Amino acid sequence: MSKIINEMKRSILIIATNAREGHIPSAFSVLDILWVLYDRILKAGDKFILSKGHGCLALYVVLAEKGFFPRSDLDTFCEFDSPLGGHPDMNKINGIEASTGSLGHGLPIAVGMAMAKKIKKESGNIYCLVGDGECNEGSIWESALIASHHGLTNLTCIVDYNHSTDRALRLDDLSKIFNAFGWRVYNIDGHDHLWLERMLSPTELPKPTAVIANTIKGNGIKRMENNPEWHHKQPTEGELKEMLQEL
Repeated sequence: MSKIINEMKRSILIIATNAREGHIPSAFSVLDILWVLYDRILKAGDKFILSKGHGCLALYVVLAEKGFFPRSDLDTFCEFDSPLGGHPDMNKINGIEASTGSLGHGLPIAVGMAMAKKIKKESGNIYCLVGDGECNEGSIWESALIASHHGLTNLTCIVDYNHSTDRALRLDDLSKIFNAFGWRVYNIDGHDHLWLERMLSPTELPKPTAVIANTIKGNGIKRMENNPEWHHKQPTEGELKEMLQEL
């Protein structure tokens, strides 16, 4: 899997550098999670929402790898007439279930989808990936309360806990918070594919599931890792060459 992951990271670096756009460290933070979801977890009837829409480059390369659209589309990222913008658009891209980017909105949408499935007695599970910074939004916790109250066992919220929000507001132990809100909680290494597969697999427990995925922002590129300077920065030609070699 490391070979596939590194190839997708190389694509993300090249795409973002050519476009002079994109959040590379955020994409590297969530790439393992997205790959496990689309490679091993998601089945017919399941839906996934990337609430932290600025990490969309990771989702784009995974969708392209899985055949949702031609890989050649990746080269058009952020061009004027490209379907692939800086945040995912459900009206333009095959495989996108919700247009996101305004943080805090993805989980409320996911709760609505999960509740609709329960009411209509439809099979399938809803997965939503949020960022730790996004957990500063009240809408996240309002949604968490609603999901617990209605026993949305078909809902999984994955938190990309890369600690990027610590400089603004420390969240500390998110496991305790979700547990207090009535969720079943797993705390794992967000880059470990085996644990991701185990904890993201559906169960029959009468609670929604929260997976706290401890990740490294910019994972795999030392100069980017946990370095806020790179949040929305693209490499120079020389830096790109060095990063591609590192991968």
